[in-house]
Amino acid sequence: MGQVVLQVNGHSYTMQCNDGEEEHLSELGQVLDAEVAKIKNAVGQVGDIRLLLMAGLIVADRLSETLKLVEALEDQVNGLRESRNGAVKQGKELDNDVSNRIEAAASRIENISREIQNFKNTG
Repeated sequence: MGQVVLQVNGHSYTMQCNDGEEEHLSELGQVLDAEVAKIKNAVGQVGDIRLLLMAGLIVADRLSETLKLVEALEDQVNGLRESRNGAVKQGKELDNDVSNRIEAAASRIENISREIQNFKNTG
């Protein structure tokens, strides 16, 4: 089990984490400490618990906004996928239509060619 000592508002907090997650936990602690420092600069020292609560709420708010953005982007991606699938389907239908028209034109040309041959042979 990994262990990291976080510095938040000048206090040390020893935290445990899964092995290999130490660096990530340390980065999260730095984010929290930076938020605490911003709040402390804005409103002054209002107590460790209140500073941590305020910082946690700010980080949670950012997470909430980020999750909303991710959801909106997922909706946008799904809409683009549906549009692409519709365009692919329409493209296949157009390909089939063009192929059918080409085959029909080729058949008509063959028939005309036979008729010309027959006319030459009988004339």
